[in-house]
Amino acid sequence: MTDSAPAPEFSRHADQDALIEAARTRFVDVVCAAQGDDGMARIAVTGGGAGIGLLAALAEDSGAIDWTRVMVFFGDERFVPEESPDRNVGQARKALFDHVDIPGSYIFPIAPSGGAYLEDPVCAADAYADILAMHAPDGFDLHLLGMGPEGHVNSLFPGTPAIAETERTVVEVRDCPKPPPTRVSLTLPAINASERVWLLVSGEAKAEAVKAIADGADPADWPAAGVRGTAETIVFVDEAAASKL
Repeated sequence: MTDSAPAPEFSRHADQDALIEAARTRFVDVVCAAQGDDGMARIAVTGGGAGIGLLAALAEDSGAIDWTRVMVFFGDERFVPEESPDRNVGQARKALFDHVDIPGSYIFPIAPSGGAYLEDPVCAADAYADILAMHAPDGFDLHLLGMGPEGHVNSLFPGTPAIAETERTVVEVRDCPKPPPTRVSLTLPAINASERVWLLVSGEAKAEAVKAIADGADPADWPAAGVRGTAETIVFVDEAAASKL
């Protein structure tokens, strides 16, 4: 997070469905603007109910975007076999990417099958950092994030080494407080290099964490409070999640 990054905006909606629709409309505008006449849009996606819900909504409006000019990255991944239903990449494919004309070579999963990727999370993290350096050297046009009740984003949990990372863009996460215990995650430096960062947050259980973002809490305690896009940070919330603002 840099001192020049704008403060978060809060976009309030009646419920999760309305939140997703607002994000979908704005997502189309952002991607089309990033592509321009012949450019490429670079997007980091997230899992979770609202995150996957947004991808499914985009599949229903697939013609609004030229998916042949979109590169897709992942904010984190559970370190389980690629065919596991717990993997973010599988959920994202089912919700959206199997239904649009996006080249397979433009989808960059974390820890794909093969080699040491699923044997060593450090190797997987380093390999993904190389992918980011090659294909998104200036960061993402848009990084989508979910958030847990304790304020975790990607697999960056309060009080852990991963949230304290200041240099590496991708790290291994061990002994994760939420199963499965081993993961690979983009870090705050990677998130905050993005032009736009959006958090998709619904439910009363997350209201305290939303307030922590608004109050500018310490990211060590509330990781979501440490995310900032270079151009904008938007927290899309339903009324339940916004109840403590």
